[in-house]
Amino acid sequence: MGDTVAIERSRGLRKERNGIVVSKSGDKTVVVLVERRSQHPVYGKTVRQFKKYHAHDEKNEAKMGDHVRIVESRPMSRMKRWRMVGIVSASQEKDQAVTA
Repeated sequence: MGDTVAIERSRGLRKERNGIVVSKSGDKTVVVLVERRSQHPVYGKTVRQFKKYHAHDEKNEAKMGDHVRIVESRPMSRMKRWRMVGIVSASQEKDQAVTA
C-alpha cells in the first residue's frame, strides 16, 4: 500500500525550468533559452550548456528578453511540450517604436 502512495505523489510532479525568451515564434508561442551548469567530471571546470524549449504562452504576455518560468505539459503541437507559467522579471530593454 505504501508504494502506491509514492507513485501517486511522483506522478503529479512536473519539471520546471527558468529561462530567457529569445524569440516569439508565431501566435501564443515563445522560444525559451535555458542554461544548465555542471562541473566537468575530470577537470572540475564549470561548463555552461544551453537548450531551447518551445513553450505555450496563452495570453501572449511575454516579450523578448523576459525571464520566464516554464513547466512540462501535454503535447500542444509538434514542437510545444512546455507551457509558460509566469514572468519572473521583465526585460530591461525599452520597446522603441519606429516612426517613418
